[in-house]
Amino acid sequence: MTDFSNSTLLVTGANGNLGRIVVEELLARGAKHTVAGTRDTAALADFAARGVDVRRLDFDDAASLQSAFAGVDRALIISTVAPNRTEQQTAAVAAAKAAGVSYLAYTSAPNARPNADAGGIADHYWTEVAIAASGLDFTILRNHIYADMTLVGAAPALASGQLFEATAGKGRNYVTRADAARAAAGALLTATGKQILDITGPAPVQQAEVAALYTKLTGKSVSAVTLTGEQLLGGLQAAGVPSFMAELLVAFDLDAAQGHHAVVTDAVKQLTGREPESLDSFLTANKAALAG
Repeated sequence: MTDFSNSTLLVTGANGNLGRIVVEELLARGAKHTVAGTRDTAALADFAARGVDVRRLDFDDAASLQSAFAGVDRALIISTVAPNRTEQQTAAVAAAKAAGVSYLAYTSAPNARPNADAGGIADHYWTEVAIAASGLDFTILRNHIYADMTLVGAAPALASGQLFEATAGKGRNYVTRADAARAAAGALLTATGKQILDITGPAPVQQAEVAALYTKLTGKSVSAVTLTGEQLLGGLQAAGVPSFMAELLVAFDLDAAQGHHAVVTDAVKQLTGREPESLDSFLTANKAALAG
């Protein structure tokens, strides 16, 4: 296995929930030259104090992209959450190539494709296309839905006793954000060539099983309620979820309904040396958050 711990490694979005874990994992695994890119460099003063090279990186600012990628050997582009993220991310790919970066990792989504009905999934597809067309080596990390999202969905489900979903009873292979971050760090440190990997948990889980876990861990009865995509979208918007985010969430549910989230791979173990955590284990460890 190739060791790139002496290379200059950049993580974009390093102040985000995923990015911070990636940087921590790089440091823990012996990376010697870690660069953390963020719009707000002051927010990463803790990393700077530990020797991390903190640089301003704004996906909407071409000059900041140019300076952030300067001298970098290998970079992880963590996908943004913005209506213009295709433009943001393709600009980052172009900046990386212009700066002489040799390898890119990118956090994508399952079954990325250009279909108009795919919602924000299409943004991932066009970013993947830009990366492949760049000629650089790459690892596309098709992260499946984070187990952490079940903590977000727990509050309304526990309050109403109903878990609304549009997955048609199909399973989805939840992966913890920490496992996905460690896998991304592993790719930066070891991956070579050109590859697309689905980053998954150990086994698919149906929404009825998620509801049963909520019930088991809190003592409050929760049942899964299957809706159409239109019904779920309307419910999310009525609850105040911004349209862009609501459409992303519904598109993800509809992809699960088509079986795209039931994939099982050993990519997490390949890149981290450890088995991925199950949803049951994750929710049990975060039982206090469910009760809150």
